[in-house]
Amino acid sequence: MVAITFPDREVEKRGLGFLLGRFSGRVLKTGEHLVPESALEALADANIPFTVKGKATYEQQLAAVRGDAATPI
Repeated sequence: MVAITFPDREVEKRGLGFLLGRFSGRVLKTGEHLVPESALEALADANIPFTVKGKATYEQQLAAVRGDAATPI
């Protein structure tokens, strides 16, 4: 899993709409999104801008599994 962010709320809505149903992931309370690496290429191909924050940390992944994440994608 990789942590990404979107530049603004409008792009985030578009990105989440694109990801929904195609990839699994989580939206963290910090506003970061945890997505599989394969989602990065798909977002880029769809011309949806995003910033890669890096590989998801163990703590981020654990929070997602425990339900500390805001919502699933």
